[in-house]
Amino acid sequence: MKPKMRVFISMLLCFCMLWGSSTSAAAAPAPLTSLTFDMDYYYNTYPDLQTALGHDYNRLYRHYLDFGMAEGRSGSAEFNCLVYRNLYPDLQASFGNNYRAYCVHYETYGKAEGRMAAGDGTALAASAAVPAAAPVAAPIGSYATAYNPNISRAVNVTLAASRINGVVIQPGESFSFSQTILPRTSANGYVEANMIVDKKYVPGIGGGICQVSSTLYAAMLSAGLPATERHPHSLKMDYIPEGMDATISGNTLDLKFTNIFAEPIQIQASADHGTLTISLYKL
Repeated sequence: MKPKMRVFISMLLCFCMLWGSSTSAAAAPAPLTSLTFDMDYYYNTYPDLQTALGHDYNRLYRHYLDFGMAEGRSGSAEFNCLVYRNLYPDLQASFGNNYRAYCVHYETYGKAEGRMAAGDGTALAASAAVPAAAPVAAPIGSYATAYNPNISRAVNVTLAASRINGVVIQPGESFSFSQTILPRTSANGYVEANMIVDKKYVPGIGGGICQVSSTLYAAMLSAGLPATERHPHSLKMDYIPEGMDATISGNTLDLKFTNIFAEPIQIQASADHGTLTISLYKL
């Protein structure tokens, strides 16, 4: 069978499945096979989902359909929807952003054709994400720092910035930088880069995220927003003046603040061509 005909048949199959599932408001989409969604793999790979959803197939499966694929999460050890979409322009042209269609195609044809789909799609999701619209008002605090976009830590800087971008903190609500950017693991998209351990630079997963927390802290100082938790580095940083840095370490050292204002606050963060900019806005 010719490739174009395979793609056409796959599109027809996807349409029929999606149409059939919409005939009843209560009808759930036909389940994917374990090739593209393995509940135990999904549960064990993403600790944040363990706490939020538990070991529950229906809740994990619904999260994967509604959020996980678009966030770049892998549904199984061999399948990541964004990686699969990014590798094959012919499928992109046919399916666009219909993520479930890529799953069905892989199950029906892709694996048999020898197509690859494994990998981490978090960086792809971050680069494709549409930034939250900037508020019209001027920021109450803003700060920018420079980083080298050509080394591995730039991946972590960009990823951490994307995860705090657009976050809204309501009056009286607390914000945790460490929780917001998710655990620094390969599964969450972070890569190995230099970090400080016992006053020495050593390689570790997530090196560079402290530049994002430090830039946020500097923006907080500019806005008159006090930290409820903040820790300085053991060494002087070259990207920010002394006393304006904020180190993050596992679950022990964090940057936190509480919104002391009467209005909600939104964080805007962007990492572009070597410049990291973080601004705080009242909404």
